Amino acid sequence: MKSVRPKKALGQHFLKDLSIAKAIADTVDRFPEYPVLEVGPGMGVLTQFLVPKRRELKVVEIDDESVRYLRDHFPELEDDIIADDFLKMHLDRVFDGRSFVLIGNYPYNISSQIFFKMLENRDRIPGCTGMIQREVAQRLAAGPGSKTYGILSVLVQAWYDVDYLFTVDEHVFNPPPKVKSAVVSIRRNDVAELGCDEALFKQVVKTTFNQRRKTLRNGIKPIVGADCPLLANPLFDKRPEQLSVSEFVQLTNNVQAYLNSKPKCQTE
Repeated sequence: MKSVRPKKALGQHFLKDLSIAKAIADTVDRFPEYPVLEVGPGMGVLTQFLVPKRRELKVVEIDDESVRYLRDHFPELEDDIIADDFLKMHLDRVFDGRSFVLIGNYPYNISSQIFFKMLENRDRIPGCTGMIQREVAQRLAAGPGSKTYGILSVLVQAWYDVDYLFTVDEHVFNPPPKVKSAVVSIRRNDVAELGCDEALFKQVVKTTFNQRRKTLRNGIKPIVGADCPLLANPLFDKRPEQLSVSEFVQLTNNVQAYLNSKPKCQTE
């Protein structure tokens, strides 16, 4: 079978440099005790280096042409090639409920959604490695005070530790993307409970960062209203990118306490 044609609609950029592919595949060695799920293998540039590791391995691919290519070139994975949309999969069924590690040259158009899917399944996914666009990698790894620190940074770092491993240039892909790429390693931290209402935490983080140029005093008003006495606290002079994960947890608890005391409070 001929090579698979990269499809722009699927965000496909096929890696050509085998040394980089091997380096990415080797990142799963950071999690040796878990089976591996590769997302978006395409023509198997990472798969060819994952198979020899003799780890329990499954691959999930949405592109029919790529699925046919994989079945032709990796007959040993015949029963482990999943033709499906990763974002719609029930991950508790992949390895019969066991924990597993994610890896991939992730499609750039859905990379953030992949990490949100990871968060939804954090008790099943102790680690995630792979390649994404550099901008997203920088956001994942950014700390408070950075211009790239944002919603994805806080929500992922609440549950995972992120390592930015190395940058990958555009010319090693077909077709070359318009941005640089980066490889990251994400490991589940020791946080079992966030220490606040998780749904409200997400709402506070997203609401304030959606108005990141404003101070918290203005950014939080859609949740608590303009007359909330909390807003007199000097904390609200800060902007959201200045708050650590633990400070967002505390902010969420303060907001929760206020909302509980004012069940009929009208918000803007």
